[in-house]
Amino acid sequence: MNTLAKQHQQLLQSLGDEHIGLEARVQADDHLDTRIWLRLLACSNQIEQQIRKLLRTRIATSLRRFDYMAQLDRHPEGLRMKVLSGYLMVTGGNVTGLTDELVKDGLVRRVEDPEDRRSFFVSLTDQGREQFATMAVEHEKWLTEMFRGLPVESKETLYALLGQLRVHLAHRQPELEAAATAKKAVHPTRRKSHD
Repeated sequence: MNTLAKQHQQLLQSLGDEHIGLEARVQADDHLDTRIWLRLLACSNQIEQQIRKLLRTRIATSLRRFDYMAQLDRHPEGLRMKVLSGYLMVTGGNVTGLTDELVKDGLVRRVEDPEDRRSFFVSLTDQGREQFATMAVEHEKWLTEMFRGLPVESKETLYALLGQLRVHLAHRQPELEAAATAKKAVHPTRRKSHD
């Protein structure tokens, strides 16, 4: 058994079926890149599920509302809704629906863009800023608690490596998209004929 296979076995034993999540799909002969991808997904999902649960049970809000308000908190001058949807990586329709809810709750202000009447700027109201500040303090406490026990050096190394990965992926994206488009043109999807 090679080193990676041994490490995976130890992980399975440490986590058990209850916590293994997406890494349960890993096979002994899987490529290292597949293992990394599944581990990143498993970690992200595990953290996200816990944060969702805490937001829902302790603050009576959703992660999507928290993320939306966090973006606006970072941009006190406001954001165009199209830019906000890009930051949140969701469709304009999703942002519009959430904006409607938050405006109704008095947490967000929506104003027409004076340069383009088809666009809107959104920003937090004073009430929204105050409510978000309270949520952000709790959110930070939860993350600190989740990562407690990991040595600072390990966290710093992990943060740096994930940053390198993000830059690498961003630089590779155009090439990968071009290759995917080229393959699609060469090998179009074949439809079965139903004669």
